[in-house]
Amino acid sequence: MEETRTQAEHHRKIRLGVNIDHVATLRNARSGEHPNILSAAEIACSNGADSITVHLREDRRHIRDKDVSCLLEAGFRVNLEMAATEEMISIAEHLRPHSVCLVPEKREEQTTEGGLDLLVDKERLKTSVARLRECGAEVAMFIEADAIQIEAAKQLGAQAVELHTGSYAIAEGEEKQQRLQQLRVAARSADSCGIFCHAGHGLDFANVESVARIPEVIELNIGYFLVAQALFDSLGAVVARMKSLMLAARGAGD
Repeated sequence: MEETRTQAEHHRKIRLGVNIDHVATLRNARSGEHPNILSAAEIACSNGADSITVHLREDRRHIRDKDVSCLLEAGFRVNLEMAATEEMISIAEHLRPHSVCLVPEKREEQTTEGGLDLLVDKERLKTSVARLRECGAEVAMFIEADAIQIEAAKQLGAQAVELHTGSYAIAEGEEKQQRLQQLRVAARSADSCGIFCHAGHGLDFANVESVARIPEVIELNIGYFLVAQALFDSLGAVVARMKSLMLAARGAGD
């Protein structure tokens, strides 16, 4: 992504990053290579995905190092989610993904439970961001919808933030609208800071449009719902429908 892109351009566009972690979860349930990671990435990109997101976890519970290498070698635009550990930074320096999103990670969690606290261990995070940018990756920070965290991301050298939409996704009634408003305010804050705004976690067909309508959000990363729904509707169909909902919400047909 070019940082010289005008505000009008990046407010009009919205991208879909399809997370295929749980294709790997299913594959790892048995020995072998089925379902194939590269095939899943190809189907996703043929049906509207703009990039492929994978989370290389410390325990390698789904995506493996070889998966990331194969995706990059095959020419896919890879967004690598990872913890800001020395092991992961070194892997990213070697593999050189197109983009990196730094996320919190606890071994016992089922899925990412919230955003990074960028006010903790700032010097280490700043060094990590600098190393990742040096190897050519665009760096995002996965954070809560909070202006203080957004400003910290800017100070640490990140080019983007990814707002955690999980709390919005599970909320109901008035709380859901309050969570959505927090996302809107945070997206404007990111734009004011001069960094790009992404969002993701817990998004599905029922809740994606409200987030996609936020003009400052230029990318949504969605995975678990798409892979789960693909059991019934096929991966290509669910990716195509998700991208269609995003574009319709944005009022863009391109």
